[in-house]
Amino acid sequence: MVESVFMAELSWPEWEEKIKAGAIIFLPLGATEQHGPHLPLNVDVILSTAVAEVVAREIGGLVAPTLQYGYKSMPRSGGGQTFPGTTSLDAATFSHTIRDVIRDMGMHGARRFVLVNGHFENAWPSVEGVDLALRDLRAEDIRNVTVIRLEYWDFVRRETLDWIFPNGFPGTELEHASLIETSLMLALRPDLVELSKVPQESRASFPPYDIIPAPPSYLRASGVLADARGASAEIGRRLLEDHVLMMTDAVTQAFTP
Repeated sequence: MVESVFMAELSWPEWEEKIKAGAIIFLPLGATEQHGPHLPLNVDVILSTAVAEVVAREIGGLVAPTLQYGYKSMPRSGGGQTFPGTTSLDAATFSHTIRDVIRDMGMHGARRFVLVNGHFENAWPSVEGVDLALRDLRAEDIRNVTVIRLEYWDFVRRETLDWIFPNGFPGTELEHASLIETSLMLALRPDLVELSKVPQESRASFPPYDIIPAPPSYLRASGVLADARGASAEIGRRLLEDHVLMMTDAVTQAFTP
């Protein structure tokens, strides 16, 4: 029998056996999106998959194939669609993909899911996908499916943030390709990080609204929204420790009767 946390590496009887034993399905939600000149396009894929993998190992879950494309990147949170290489899905396409995945696995017996989001803009379209999937399953009289949807970056201790940002944590909304993501990549895939190309820029500033189409003033030429200088593998490892410990606890509690 193949012992793998990745469901795609199992045979169908092995998958069925684990599901009958109550395995939780983790579905990482990534994106193919610019992350500045120093990080690869698949940062959101790497980070969401890595966190899902470790948590799944902790609780005996399975990691479904990561969604490689996400909902459209926006200038105030992800840098925007104008950067070459950023390849995104319409909201309906993204939502329906999630619907189809959960519906099919639900039809085959899966009853517990955790969506691990790694791309800011995926949040609300993923909620729609879950809603549509549960609606379809109810139509088949399958009513005992539960889905947790979360952003991994919400699971971090206050003392960790105070250690990383001694002058005060400014918030996650502009951490795109910045200190946190760069540090996580240094901990997980340092071979894909080019620190010599980190932009020498301070934190971006945006008004509290969107203009569509975005004017040039909304775009950072580098695609990086806050200062990535000072990123380190040590910071990344400490963040990962928090993510895994806190997510494991949250998922365990959520699925405990």
